Amino acid sequence: MKVLNLYIVKIISYLLRLLNKGGSFPGSVMLRLDPNFFQRINYNCPILVITGTNGKTSTSNMLANLFRVSGKKVIHNYKGDNLKEGVATLFINNLNSSYSFSCDQIVLEIDELSMPYLMKAIRVDDVVITNFFRDQLDRAQEMEQVIQKVEMSLQSYQGNLILNANDPNTVRLSKKIKTAKSYFFGCDACSVSQKNTTEASEGKFCPLCNHKLEYSYYQYSHIGKFKCENCDFKTPEIGYYAKDINLSEGTFSYHDIKLKAPQASLFTIYNCMVAITIAQLHNISLNNLHTVFQTTKQPSGRNETFLIHKKEVTLNLVKNPTGTNEVLKAILNDTERKNVVIILNDNAQDGTDVSWIYDAQFEQLNLANVEHIFCCGTRSYDIAVRMKYSNFKGEITVYEQYSEILQMLKKETLRTYIIATYTALQPIYQLLRKEAKNAK
Repeated sequence: MKVLNLYIVKIISYLLRLLNKGGSFPGSVMLRLDPNFFQRINYNCPILVITGTNGKTSTSNMLANLFRVSGKKVIHNYKGDNLKEGVATLFINNLNSSYSFSCDQIVLEIDELSMPYLMKAIRVDDVVITNFFRDQLDRAQEMEQVIQKVEMSLQSYQGNLILNANDPNTVRLSKKIKTAKSYFFGCDACSVSQKNTTEASEGKFCPLCNHKLEYSYYQYSHIGKFKCENCDFKTPEIGYYAKDINLSEGTFSYHDIKLKAPQASLFTIYNCMVAITIAQLHNISLNNLHTVFQTTKQPSGRNETFLIHKKEVTLNLVKNPTGTNEVLKAILNDTERKNVVIILNDNAQDGTDVSWIYDAQFEQLNLANVEHIFCCGTRSYDIAVRMKYSNFKGEITVYEQYSEILQMLKKETLRTYIIATYTALQPIYQLLRKEAKNAK
């Protein structure tokens, strides 16, 4: 019966792919037909899981590329279908009749809230945790609850646990998960590091004794070098450490090797350090890293620039205060006159609670030589009010439709930055891509 179920759902998946549809639907069908689907699989190759608030998709793409460049055949949920139904669909499309895989490595991006289910259902060898920030409060609730769910999913885990040493919220897991072997990656202080922070910072208190954490430096939000004066909780000894960070060039060094990140951002360099850690743990030559970093395809619309009527338009995803603050810093670094478009949606995938916009530091746009802010999306008036509260002195215009943004871009003479929430990203990306292609 299990083989019959597999081939029925394989046919469904194939037909849907012909129609360029489907997504996670085949996985939903399989889990309804066979709730024990994951337990029936013969896990005959290593599985690496990556989770956390920010950086899952970019980092998992990099890791999948790392294994491919080293000569391995890889299965990877590159489209970011990271719930149990999406993972089930990936497995359905790659299993043979003996419920085995024909590959050397599986790389899975997994949503934090799906970890308790999938870690119990799948045999995993490596778990990477990038960071924890406040994100989608209506779905994920407070960050502490998310961390507790991830911790619960790892209670009996016995593989490698790869953690961000500069995030106290991931480091705490090494104290709680005694069955795993923990490895730490991190970054040295650099030009953007600060002694103090005004950003929303969830890592203010020691997770072991609740006393205030002291920081030697902050990278962004609560990411940095920390220690508790009351107990022995602190930034651990970092085995995989980026130094000599030059953000204007996007370069850094690991030991005596100078490397260039795919994008010139601290976020991206942290992602690179995950790849270095995995390369070392899997005995993959570091010589491959240059190729990996320069050939890994970034998710579409993530810091991507289009030429629209001879003017540059840069699109980026935002979904929580920390990620938004980093995008705003990049805009601030551009000292030329510019326009900014903010698209705020409140669909289920975006998070229906948009109160997070008051934790993001939109006030930075007052210092960024911004002439005009255009607000769009299902909550366009909310973001317009937020910009009014930020005391923005330029013009604020609200648009009802994405198409109005494109018409504006055709008329405006200034460079434009567009920041969009999740469900707005692909529609506006497709509009920009089509317009840029037609202009050639």
